[in-house]
Amino acid sequence: MEELKNIASKFAIKGSVVDIKPLGSGLINDTFFVKADSGEDYVLQKINTAIFKDPELLQSNIVAVTDHLRKKLSGDPEVGRKVLKFLQVKDGGKTWLQDGDGGCWRMSVYIRDSYTHDTVNPEYSYYAGRAFGEFESMLSDLDAPLGETIPDFHNMELRARQLQEAISADAAGRLSNPEVQALLDEMLPLSGPMCKAEALYNQGLLPKRICHCDTKVNNILFDADGNILCVIDLDTVMPGFVFSDFGDFMRTAANNAAEDEPDTSKVTFNMDIYKAFTKGYLETATFLTPVEIEHLPYAALRFAYMQAVRFLADYINGDTYYKIANPEHNLVRTKAQMALYRSIESHYSEMMDYLNIK
Repeated sequence: MEELKNIASKFAIKGSVVDIKPLGSGLINDTFFVKADSGEDYVLQKINTAIFKDPELLQSNIVAVTDHLRKKLSGDPEVGRKVLKFLQVKDGGKTWLQDGDGGCWRMSVYIRDSYTHDTVNPEYSYYAGRAFGEFESMLSDLDAPLGETIPDFHNMELRARQLQEAISADAAGRLSNPEVQALLDEMLPLSGPMCKAEALYNQGLLPKRICHCDTKVNNILFDADGNILCVIDLDTVMPGFVFSDFGDFMRTAANNAAEDEPDTSKVTFNMDIYKAFTKGYLETATFLTPVEIEHLPYAALRFAYMQAVRFLADYINGDTYYKIANPEHNLVRTKAQMALYRSIESHYSEMMDYLNIK
């Protein structure tokens, strides 16, 4: 507790720290609720530098984004509740500091009477679509250059190369498994079509945008009346294709089964979630080009496939990246993601029809 108080006191808070306790259940950063004697509340976070290796770049991105959003909402009396505000370090002017053990920390103002929801249903998927569409829209004219906090995070060409490298090395001797071969027979021919986004970008037909890259319902703050306040968890905000925000939400929220469901007959694509999120997203993401809109169903396919590629490459490599619960866990995950891919594919015409695209 004293160590945390000492770190918190280095930021430009109002008053002195009186209490610190853990906050939330995030899987990446360590997060704490900080109460000061001034009546202000704060959020203290230890940045996971194993994932975000460049905290300077990370915080530079976040400050650029939040400053831009704050300017956009400058006439809104609720602006303090609709944009995250990060504090500077007292003696340095930066919005992060490094402790004596090399740990990196940041601090933001706690938004009172705000709530997150873990429920994934059509209602909250619609809210999520509106929130992330508006978030992207407000950042569509951001001039400040942003870097990639996780380089090549959603680069399908890279993921395809990594799978080929895993096959070439066969480090764990798993290519002899007939199930692996069956998956490769299905997946490898799809590699080219699933890299279509990169091809369109190289042709000058698809722009890169500022995207959130972690579009989950619980990354949105709501007020007590259920109104959207703001998008949170800005660590992965960086340049990318809008397919990242759309496709990854579909992969996680519109999957009727768990990511590692062993019974692939239970893995189906939820069209109600697709329609709800798409409706909200298109209402607010008014900057989208026709090319981006017509490829939204492709985005859903792309992300199910991309995750399958990542799981299978890790399995072939001997499970060196993802944590596993059993020796076949990554193989089970791959099968589940490909089952999701096939289910999305079976709804593709219906998805296009919903967009009024024939």
